[in-house]
Amino acid sequence: MEKELKALFDYQKFEGNADLKKVIDSVHSRYTARELTFDEMDQVFAAGTPNLNPKKEKGPFGKQP
Repeated sequence: MEKELKALFDYQKFEGNADLKKVIDSVHSRYTARELTFDEMDQVFAAGTPNLNPKKEKGPFGKQP
């Protein structure tokens, strides 16, 4: 399954595509990399919260998650 997904999303197959390059360049021109302000950092929750005291928890069926 992993090989199939990798084959489907292999960017290098499309790297020379002029239309895709236009889309990528357009996105890069609109969004620049920059340091977040403290106010912006306060709004970032995508990574979740760190588990500072990890326990070995078993998932369903007694297996490690």
